[in-house]
Amino acid sequence: MPKNINKIKWCCKQSKGISFIDPNDNLSEEYIKEADSSLESMLSTKGKWKTIIAYYSCYNAIYSILMKTGIKCEIHDCSISLMAYFDEFTEEDIEFINSLKKDRIDNQYYLKNIEFEENDKVKAFILKCKNILKNNNLVSISKSVKDDIKTTKK
Repeated sequence: MPKNINKIKWCCKQSKGISFIDPNDNLSEEYIKEADSSLESMLSTKGKWKTIIAYYSCYNAIYSILMKTGIKCEIHDCSISLMAYFDEFTEEDIEFINSLKKDRIDNQYYLKNIEFEENDKVKAFILKCKNILKNNNLVSISKSVKDDIKTTKK
């Protein structure tokens, strides 16, 4: 059980938070294609938009996994929290996406113009997500989340 189970439980109570759906391979494929497309755009972009595109490229790769797993979530923090259920993701991966999200918000809403120079990290992150998508046991993650939520209600 991840240490952020209270956040996961909170996310399940939100109207656009975590919900459980039938796994959707078609949407999963579309999200990973969008991640690749955004990655290509990021590589040819400069300035604040590079950070914004980098974040969405990584986020769409995560969301691709969630769609294949059978989890829907429209709250980015909640989607990111679910990364803890995947053994392949490290604390560094979670810190990277959270840092990227913070920089994206700073650039997009506070006009901070933070330069992004970590192209290789984004490429590696998306590749890791693609490798996770090859896992035949992804649906079991949805069951693990449900079980953890039930267990902690007692």
